Amino acid sequence: MSRRVVITGIGVRAPGGRGTKEFWDLLSSGRTATRTISYFDASPFRSRVAGECDFDPELEGLSPRQIRRMDRASQFAVVCAREAVEDSGLDLAATDPHRIGVSLGSAVAAATSLEREYLVLSDSGRRWLVDQDYLSPHMFDYLIPSVMPAEVAWTVGAEGPVTMVSDGCTSGLDAVSYASDLIREGTLDVALTGAADTPITPIVVACFDAIKATTTHNDEPEQASRPFDGTRNGFVLAEGAAMFVVEEYEHARRRGAHVYAEITGYATRCNAYHMTGLKRDGREMAEAIRSALDDSRVDPTVVDYVNAHGSGTQQNDRHETAAFKRSLGDHAYRVPVSSIKSMVGHSLGAIGSIEIAACALAIEHGVVPPTANLRTPDPECDLDYVPITAREQRLDTVLSVGSGFGGFQSAMVLRSVGAAA
Repeated sequence: MSRRVVITGIGVRAPGGRGTKEFWDLLSSGRTATRTISYFDASPFRSRVAGECDFDPELEGLSPRQIRRMDRASQFAVVCAREAVEDSGLDLAATDPHRIGVSLGSAVAAATSLEREYLVLSDSGRRWLVDQDYLSPHMFDYLIPSVMPAEVAWTVGAEGPVTMVSDGCTSGLDAVSYASDLIREGTLDVALTGAADTPITPIVVACFDAIKATTTHNDEPEQASRPFDGTRNGFVLAEGAAMFVVEEYEHARRRGAHVYAEITGYATRCNAYHMTGLKRDGREMAEAIRSALDDSRVDPTVVDYVNAHGSGTQQNDRHETAAFKRSLGDHAYRVPVSSIKSMVGHSLGAIGSIEIAACALAIEHGVVPPTANLRTPDPECDLDYVPITAREQRLDTVLSVGSGFGGFQSAMVLRSVGAAA
């Protein structure tokens, strides 16, 4: 029998607040944190709104050396890992370091620092032959994504498996699943896991502009992210991170740890169809959902809430609606569904972990976060998308899904410990 895996610590940095409590306050109140891009002059771009984090690394306790060495995404990951460990009450010194691992997800890793350094080396793109005399000594750290989980491992003293997962927008879900598998199979007792991405840079904004994936609702930045709304026209790019302490259940119980939720099932699929396109029938996501529910050994009718990918693109929201109907049957019309991207935007590889945090906190507080900005119902998206206002409801079983460019479709089931026992 495989071992049980539970979440005992959460650390979040997301738009609209600093820390997990402010993150949950934002979601439960239905407020939005998207705004006009302030990090650079976005006036030449098609989409000029984003979910920016008010993140000060010095106030977060990072040293000047750490700030110089680490990319912004790595800084997010380390700060969130510290918060998760503190929240869990875990005594790292009393835990065998070979039984602690790290699994971290990211889509674009150190894009912020890579772009900054290129601009310095090339004199803002004016020089084809760059001047290596201006090369940062930390350039290697920016180029190699595995540096991010290594930074977290050094922070917590983890000497078990340390892994980077980078498969686009499902990275945050997939990284947590990998950590859970290592605990289930007996390799680890504890893992620091989650994801971080800080993609609000000119080159990333330009990439999504080119394929018209991001919104043009620039005049109303707070209302720009509109998942499942009839007026939606693309997602809002964002940054953020979420990290967790996940433990083997008996390990957590013996030390009297508070448990937010148990991770009971997961599955992933690929549509092998198109880099950015999605089939309208939602078959691959539906298959991932069915497999995750089977892994959890639960019937679709016990799902109390679905945390949707809900990016706010026309095709994604239709695709998801079809997938929920295909996998949950008639229950799809009864279960509440919502997208927190309406409030914090889409932080690419990080969002899957940020949404896991939202699901665990939803179980903890008995509240379904709303889909903000959902004012004009789309006839093709005809499920209960919890518009505008949060809803109090007991939640024992929650499904979270992710969809990523490349055709990746992932699903995870979280349950309250009492329900999963």
